[in-house]
Amino acid sequence: MELRQVRYFLALAEECHFGRAAARLHVAQPALSQQIKHLERELGITLFHRSTRHVELTEAGRQLTGYARTLLAEAERARVHMTELATGRAGHVSVGFIGTATYDVLPRVARTVRARLPHITLELRGELLSPQLVDGLLSGAYDLAVLRSGTPTEGVSTTPLRTEPLVAVVPAHHPLAGRRRIPLDSLAGEPFVIHPAGPRSAMHDRVLSACERAGFQPPSLVEVGETATLVVLVAAGHGVALVPESVQSLRLDGVTYVPLAGTETIDLVLGRRTHRNSPAEQQVAAVIEECVHARTPT
Repeated sequence: MELRQVRYFLALAEECHFGRAAARLHVAQPALSQQIKHLERELGITLFHRSTRHVELTEAGRQLTGYARTLLAEAERARVHMTELATGRAGHVSVGFIGTATYDVLPRVARTVRARLPHITLELRGELLSPQLVDGLLSGAYDLAVLRSGTPTEGVSTTPLRTEPLVAVVPAHHPLAGRRRIPLDSLAGEPFVIHPAGPRSAMHDRVLSACERAGFQPPSLVEVGETATLVVLVAAGHGVALVPESVQSLRLDGVTYVPLAGTETIDLVLGRRTHRNSPAEQQVAAVIEECVHARTPT
């Protein structure tokens, strides 16, 4: 049973007149009659009582009408859904976020996609480290990743999103907490709460390099994997920290964010698999870029 036959049957069932049904379908009346006969032969049952003046559904025809409407409705739904997939207005997209982008970028992306692309199923994971995100892109666990720039990885391409300054995080009772801006070397002698060493985090080497340029090395380090935990430990008095400016979106009691007098920055990029992006992924990638740029100072 072809969809064309179903459409022809339903038009005749609703019009009960070959001429009107043919005109509605924009086909010749003999072509309509032939398709109805083919359908009846295929199903092995008469669907219409015909006379020279009257066309009427049989009981089988009445039963088929409901199925016909359902078939055509489902076919239209499938067509619309395929069109949405082809244009990126539907699909499933998984996005991972570096810890510091979890607080400002992730919520804006979630709100924008929900409002603008309601038929895209968005899976979001935050508080991840850059190596985890790169591995997730390569394995297919993530379609897109917002992460820190680093060593180029084969199979992963990146798009710059923003460059943001580092700011100091100090306990609220710290003597420097009331300052509008501080030189980085004013933190010399303070223990530092920092992201993990080695390949696990781009922030570790970035922070220590900044301290070295300021002429000191922290006397001790407390390493934590999640940015939120890092800020909590600063609030608890375990040390001070350097974080990207966007972390100020994470507002916790007991800490103060203080801008640095010098220029120490870190880059945020959007990563994706090379040559393997679906239309939906491209739509979400565009939303991520828009959300970041909308909040990036000029």
